[in-house]
Amino acid sequence: MSGNPKISIITVVYNNKDNFVKTLECVRALDYPNFEYIVVDGGSTDGTLGIIKENSGFIAKYISEKDNGIYDAMNKGMKLASGDYVWFMNAGDEPAHPGILNDVFKEVTDGDVYYGDTEMIDADGTSYGKKTLKTPPEKLTWKKMINGMVVVHQSLIVRKSLCPDYDLQYKYISDIDWTIKVLKKSGKVVNIHLVLSRFLIGGYSRKNTIASLKERFRMLCTHFNFFHVLFNHILLSFKFTVYIIRKRKLL
Repeated sequence: MSGNPKISIITVVYNNKDNFVKTLECVRALDYPNFEYIVVDGGSTDGTLGIIKENSGFIAKYISEKDNGIYDAMNKGMKLASGDYVWFMNAGDEPAHPGILNDVFKEVTDGDVYYGDTEMIDADGTSYGKKTLKTPPEKLTWKKMINGMVVVHQSLIVRKSLCPDYDLQYKYISDIDWTIKVLKKSGKVVNIHLVLSRFLIGGYSRKNTIASLKERFRMLCTHFNFFHVLFNHILLSFKFTVYIIRKRKLL
C-alpha cells in the first residue's frame, strides 16, 4: 500500500451530546488527507442527533437507531466503513493531536495493526498523564493480552480486512477478545512510540468493574490455559494493590 491509506474513524454515542461534540471537533481538526468519519448513534434523545445532522457535510455516514449495546453499535460502524483501516474514537475520546495520523503513516503504510500510548483525560479535559498501571509492550502480540487490554482500544488502528465482529456474548470486554483475534491474524504490528489517543476515563467497563473482571477471566480462558490466566490474575491483583497503596490513584 502506498500513499495515504484511507482511515475510517468510527464514533459510537448514546445520549452523550457534550462529549460527542468534543470528539467531533477533534476529528474535524485532523489534517490527514484521507479519512472518513462515521457516527453510530443509539437513538439519542438529548440533542445528539441534531448535532449529527448539523454536521452531515463532514460526517460521511451515520445511523441513529436502537442497538444491543456498545459492541453491537461498533459492529454497525465497521459495516459502514469503507477505509483500509478502522479507528474507534468514541464520544469523549480524542486523537492525540491534529497531525497524529500523518505521524502514524509517515514511515510504514502497510502495517496490519498500529498501536501507541494513551493520555488519560476526564470530562473536563484535565490530563492525568499516560496510563501507568499497564503500558503498551514494545512488541505487541496476542499473547501479551493475557494481561488484559495492554493497549487502550482507542490507541489501536487496525486493517479492516482483519477485523472480526465483536462477540456480543460479552457485555464489557468484547474489545479485548476482538483485539486478541485481530493480533492472531496480524503479520505486521507497528509500535509508533507515540501517544495515539486521549481517552476519557470512567467508561462502561470501569463502571461495572466486578462484572467486567469476571467476564474477562472467562473470556481469557478461551484463548489461554486456565492456570496461566488464574496465576496472572493473582499477580496482577497484587501489583494493582501495591500501586494503589503507593500512588493513591486508580489510573
